[in-house]
Amino acid sequence: MSRTLLLRVSAGILFLVGGWIAYTQNRGGAAPQLTVNKVKDDLYEIEGDGGNVAVYITNEGLILVDDKYERDHEAIMEKLKGISNQPVKYILSTHYHEDHSGGNAKFLSTAEIISTANARKNIVNRVQSNAGIVPSPARVTFTQESDLFLGGKEVRARFFGRGHTNGDAVIYFPALRTIHTGDLMAGNTPLIDYPGGGSLVDWTATLDEVMHDLDFDVVIPGHGAVTTKPGLLAYRNGVERLQNRVRGLIREGKSADDVGKVMIAEYGWVDKDLHFQWSLPGMMTELR
Repeated sequence: MSRTLLLRVSAGILFLVGGWIAYTQNRGGAAPQLTVNKVKDDLYEIEGDGGNVAVYITNEGLILVDDKYERDHEAIMEKLKGISNQPVKYILSTHYHEDHSGGNAKFLSTAEIISTANARKNIVNRVQSNAGIVPSPARVTFTQESDLFLGGKEVRARFFGRGHTNGDAVIYFPALRTIHTGDLMAGNTPLIDYPGGGSLVDWTATLDEVMHDLDFDVVIPGHGAVTTKPGLLAYRNGVERLQNRVRGLIREGKSADDVGKVMIAEYGWVDKDLHFQWSLPGMMTELR
């Protein structure tokens, strides 16, 4: 692993927190500056504003993972020019949220977008309550796995189970031993989109399957800095601790207001943010 990547991993927690704050609080105004980071040979990552975009270079075109908000399209295209002169051929969507799929419409005339069937349904059914625009749905979907081959390179998209939503795809670059988790790893504490079919209980089992089934060293999270497999394991264990903490509070007879106060004090939730809108009501039901 390169020294640059090691330095970025050591700062991962700070970047993850910052990235999640940007996702939950900085949705208005001008888009922040985007930055490009080299992950491994022919694989780059674009950070800033919405979810992390992975860029895989082949001699027949580019494969992207996610495309941020619609407002980021021109900035993304400008960054791509500095990486390769190849056109974007495919976009693999990790899930349906606007900060990951909002740019779909800008790419559909020239590229194919692939997502899980549930991610497409959530877009079509306009599930995201805080979306500024409704993203364009993928034209190609899968339920369990989709393999993509371009320019002699392979990328796999797999659905392992519920977590952040009911349609989270994990993108695997087997030759590079690297995965993109989407928001199955993002921020300091998980945001569970219960309206979108998410599950805090299933989240740990889903990540267990990812770590058991895929051979990888490097992890591109949905938001924040590139990390490693041990970093993903630490995040998974944090999700489990959250489960146990909330379940214990519910067993003590605590109300939703009481649990919310604990989440603010111990997990950095911000009052009335998306955690309170999406996560808290569902947790109170699922963890009883």
